[in-house]
Amino acid sequence: MRTELRVLDPSVWDDWYGKLVLAFGGVPEAPEESALWRELTECERSIGAWDGADIVGTAGLFSFRLSVPGGAIVPAAGVTMVSVQATHRRRGVLRSMMRRQLDDIRAAGDEPLAVLTASEPDIYGRFGYGAATQNAYAEIDTTRARLTVPEGTDDVRLRTVPPESAVEACEAVYARRVSARPGMLERRAGWERLSLLDPPGDREGASPLRCVLAESGGEVTGYARFAVKPDWDLAGPKGTVILRDLEALDPASYAALWRLLFEIDLTSVIRTGSRPVDDPWQHLVSDIRRCAVRLRDSLYVRLVDVGAALERRTYATPVDAVLEVTDPFCPWNEGRWRLSGDTKGASCERTQDAPDLRLGVRELGAAYLGGVSLTALAGAGRVQETRQGALTEAATAFASPVAPWLPHGF
Repeated sequence: MRTELRVLDPSVWDDWYGKLVLAFGGVPEAPEESALWRELTECERSIGAWDGADIVGTAGLFSFRLSVPGGAIVPAAGVTMVSVQATHRRRGVLRSMMRRQLDDIRAAGDEPLAVLTASEPDIYGRFGYGAATQNAYAEIDTTRARLTVPEGTDDVRLRTVPPESAVEACEAVYARRVSARPGMLERRAGWERLSLLDPPGDREGASPLRCVLAESGGEVTGYARFAVKPDWDLAGPKGTVILRDLEALDPASYAALWRLLFEIDLTSVIRTGSRPVDDPWQHLVSDIRRCAVRLRDSLYVRLVDVGAALERRTYATPVDAVLEVTDPFCPWNEGRWRLSGDTKGASCERTQDAPDLRLGVRELGAAYLGGVSLTALAGAGRVQETRQGALTEAATAFASPVAPWLPHGF
């Protein structure tokens, strides 16, 4: 059998997306969810693998802008909706789609990075994607962990509003947060609706989505979106607060929103969605052991153009190092690159000078957002130091003062 890759025609989106759903278990989505993904799909950047009249593989790209260390916002291709039908596995379909995507991104020349979230992490390393961020999840026992809030928290006004009516205010807060943390995505038109998806069939006994705004000095300074799932036993109420997302512009607003979640009547647990691994609430609680924090890999980064990507971010301390990069899947990146940079900017050009570090493009992707240490990768044998001191210099320069974080999937 031979498969043919074709750009997605909008007229066959239903069939194409249906094959994606089938590959992920075949459980139908709520109509409002599939309608949103149809609207967000960039058909001109999506492909299908066809075997005769049948779609047997799917893959798409979103045109994102991603925050990187130093606060710059960099164009990045968001790899999405990747699937291969069970009848066509291990026949090179996935590889051909990955090859086509990276070739197309390079040919366009606008995006030095490709990013994705992986349903199966083992798949994408061979295509040069490195795990660059982690998300933290928690189940906080609010009957055992107390909250201590900073000065000024009592001055913050909290107001409950319908989620749909607060979108503009929430998006304004989110937009101001993007450049402050690597890994966050600028929200293009339509993406604000992703946080509002709340199909009744997906609530599993929880309430409809709620929204609370924090206000200080006459402006909105934060928001929390959450639901409440009631529960009772013989000892009384033990409901759960399900936190969807929370952003704030200052410590007082942040603490006021968390205190609200802790004090919701008839509940004893807060279950968070994805949060940064260095989320400050962990320093407000009295007993972190009562919070059951766990981590999971999140955003995978792939440098499509090594030189351009390394030039687009800044570095925490001065660095001047020759990186010898291996990249068998995208051989245009192979070779030696001299990276020179600091907090003001960087240059990265090809060189014939002796290497200071040897590493693969996968390791560069993992370290790119500053959340994975080059020293840790060297400890695993995935980075080799050839000039004494170069590893410490580069690892310190690549680091971010805040943990990178992807706030939502795609």
